[in-house]
Amino acid sequence: MLLAEHVPMKEPRTKVGIVFVVDADASCRAGFKELFQSVGLEVRLYASGRDFLEDGIPDVASCLVLDVRLPETSGLKIQEELARAGIDTPIIFVTGHGDIQMAVRAMKAGAADFLTKPFRSQELLDAVFTAVQQDRGRRHTRQSYSTLRERFASLSTREREVATWVAAGDLNKQIAAKLGLSEVTVKVHRANAMRKMRAKSLADLVRMIAHFNN
Repeated sequence: MLLAEHVPMKEPRTKVGIVFVVDADASCRAGFKELFQSVGLEVRLYASGRDFLEDGIPDVASCLVLDVRLPETSGLKIQEELARAGIDTPIIFVTGHGDIQMAVRAMKAGAADFLTKPFRSQELLDAVFTAVQQDRGRRHTRQSYSTLRERFASLSTREREVATWVAAGDLNKQIAAKLGLSEVTVKVHRANAMRKMRAKSLADLVRMIAHFNN
């Protein structure tokens, strides 16, 4: 395996994500597996990009360690295919034959990092943990927004109207006049909106509604 050195960790970390490794060299795959498992990462190995694409990616925090030069199709082509499929798993390119133009192309297309062999084991581990953490954050944000969207969809038409005017800074009296309602009715709709959106405060409701008015 073309790693400059192996830096053992003092204590193995608990499993915090999956690292997919696509490398045509069996010795490299074995080396990557040993390294990543030593720090508590789950590892899945593939000899070709096609094998990886056919296997699919589970919906968990992960990253892809991808060799640039592969049989059948290049790592850069794999990156393009993933982008077209809407799969944004972070990619860390590794290669023994890289150049500046290749690195720039990969990074412009969204790669998390581009490492040229030989590199230090810790350098790769740092890149992998950073990528997995970023992927975890992205998934959390996406899930939070999906939950928020479901709550917003549960509001009645009136509740949405009232919540929108509240978010715009209008007082109950002003909203009542605009919608032809009584202030009491406006207060009821506002309370229902806060309950359904699970807003802890008026400011919280305003922040939530702002996501749908931008």
